[in-house]
Amino acid sequence: MSIQRVRINNFIKAPELRVITDDGENLGVITLNEALTQAKARNLDLIEISPNATPPVAKIMDYGKFQYDEKKKQKVAKSRTQTSELKNVQVKIGTGDHDLELKAKKASEWLKNGDRVKIDLYLVGRSKYMDINFLKERMDRIMKLITTEYKVVVPPTKGLKGLSAIIEKK
Repeated sequence: MSIQRVRINNFIKAPELRVITDDGENLGVITLNEALTQAKARNLDLIEISPNATPPVAKIMDYGKFQYDEKKKQKVAKSRTQTSELKNVQVKIGTGDHDLELKAKKASEWLKNGDRVKIDLYLVGRSKYMDINFLKERMDRIMKLITTEYKVVVPPTKGLKGLSAIIEKK
């Protein structure tokens, strides 16, 4: 988290500022000294809101309230970001129906939580050289058991250890 330095009162360097009061009233473009005297008259601080504007925008308000509002904005922005993990389900060709149902149930829960699910069909020994259509059919067996609606992000592809597919919630 990067903390942006905000200039207040005498640390503001711009000679002219567009000043806004804490009520939202626009005082227009005035000199720095005039803005500082306006702030002192109201027992508040002069805070540079957007230093890159021409002329820079400053607001007359309590610095503590400004910090509180900024933290509140950051908290709301952070809560809106969605994190999704890549969960993994591993099956083999001979995995029984009951085990497949349990793994599909777990995958459905993960999808409901917004996570992506990677389904790995591990191939051992001679099974690595089986017909690709047969292997995809085995992969579809578990995918049909998943109750949550999903879309296939990465279709079943053959890798070193077997077949892998990635799915996520629609």
